[in-house]
Amino acid sequence: MSAAGPEPARAVPSGTSLVGTTAGEARITWFRAPGARRVLALGHGAGGGIEARDLQALAAALPAAGFTVALVEQPWRVAGRKLAPAPRALDAAWTQLWPALTEEGVPVVTGGRSAGARVACRTASALGAAAVLALAFPLHPPGRPERSRADELPTGAHEVPLLVVQGGRDTFGRPGEFPDLPSTAALVEVPYADHAFAVPARLPKDVAARAAESGVAPQPLLGQPAALDLLTSSVAEWLDRL
Repeated sequence: MSAAGPEPARAVPSGTSLVGTTAGEARITWFRAPGARRVLALGHGAGGGIEARDLQALAAALPAAGFTVALVEQPWRVAGRKLAPAPRALDAAWTQLWPALTEEGVPVVTGGRSAGARVACRTASALGAAAVLALAFPLHPPGRPERSRADELPTGAHEVPLLVVQGGRDTFGRPGEFPDLPSTAALVEVPYADHAFAVPARLPKDVAARAAESGVAPQPLLGQPAALDLLTSSVAEWLDRL
């Protein structure tokens, strides 16, 4: 059960554009900031589109801080297909639509949630992205930690800056499961949030039991609006520091 409280208001776009790729048309929904310092381009996951709560929260919050947000729908999603294609096809489409993201004339930060984060990580260096934002990075399939995707993270000595924002109870990889990150990378935890950044209405029973046994107070439980505020403010502060 998610915490009580309203979902954030849907962000109001300033325009859309269609970009041709070899896989079909991709769609960019723009949330422009006057005099933007950067563009943050965000792709969606394999199980949903740009309506995801984290993508919408960033699109609503960041333009006021001077950052244009571009929410990108891959061609398979625009065409109404149910299943995402193979990673190679996703990477190719992202690479082909990238020039449209640079037309704003400011540095572009690449990113996305879940499968979209993987695409951004895999292509960032080749595209010359200013940095990478990975939301709910699927470090491994649920229950299969041995199938780690940590090698996709841009964490080499000469890689671009990276911010990972991860739910504390994300079954695709909890924050403590991530490898040690270099000084060019950072990880922000949204306490108790799941893969979709939904937070529970009550403290999980296993957490409450451990706290009772140890006598150590658990992390405070955030409501849904506060959890999204943590996410958006963390991203805004990171973008400011770049």
